[in-house]
Amino acid sequence: MIRTLAVTWKYVSLVAASVAVLLPPVVLVLASFKTHDEFATTGPFDLPQHFDFGNYVTAFTKGNMLRGFANTSVILAVSLAGTVLIGSMAAYAIDRFTFRLRRLVVLLFLLATLVPGVTTQVATFKVVNALELYNTRWSAIVLFLGTDIIAIYIFQQFLRGVPIELDEAAAIEGAGPFTVYWRIILPLLKPAIATVVIIKGIAIYNEFYIPFLYMPSQELGVISTSLFRFKGPFGAQWEVISAGVILVIIPTLIVFLFLQRFIYNGFTAGSGK
Repeated sequence: MIRTLAVTWKYVSLVAASVAVLLPPVVLVLASFKTHDEFATTGPFDLPQHFDFGNYVTAFTKGNMLRGFANTSVILAVSLAGTVLIGSMAAYAIDRFTFRLRRLVVLLFLLATLVPGVTTQVATFKVVNALELYNTRWSAIVLFLGTDIIAIYIFQQFLRGVPIELDEAAAIEGAGPFTVYWRIILPLLKPAIATVVIIKGIAIYNEFYIPFLYMPSQELGVISTSLFRFKGPFGAQWEVISAGVILVIIPTLIVFLFLQRFIYNGFTAGSGK
């Protein structure tokens, strides 16, 4: 009896959680196909009379979403490439080499994660401004390139599953540390790279604060800031705002559905190469 109740409660809680998660997107989808008058006179769960894509056209054209996608893509590509290289190199150095103050370096990485980012924004802004990167794409790229401890941790976990005998065999053949990293270590880190790219990529794609603060120009608008600017000309047109939100969600949803297995493999797979 108790086991039956436990199983029932488990499924009821899962269904309730699924409904809570899926309900807001469903309301947004329905609202995005409604006219302005329909949105004002019907309920959030009422179906639109005509499924018109006019709101999506308005959001994409007048809302400058195309430019937002372009700027986001440039920042995303450069930032992810730098994150993978810097993070994998740092993990390789920490895991494979013995040097003075090694534990201190690891401790400083961990300590940096404990400092709230908002407390360092004044100093960060001054540094970005002194480098003359303010109001350029490079301001966001440089800040995103700062590899977080999660990326280093993921790479390091995979490195522990790569036999060190591979490094030693390559060294006997005359390969230097960089050659070992580039020819042996990096190709074996493909599952970890996929995991970091997905996690970091989604974080950069959804980031609002850094682009809003360091790239105020409308020409440099990304997805998040372009969507935020809908509150101006489309402040009362919630159906257009709903269409813009759906346009932002779709790429993330597609990427996650196709690459979700890499996330789980990245955290759970014990690399037995």
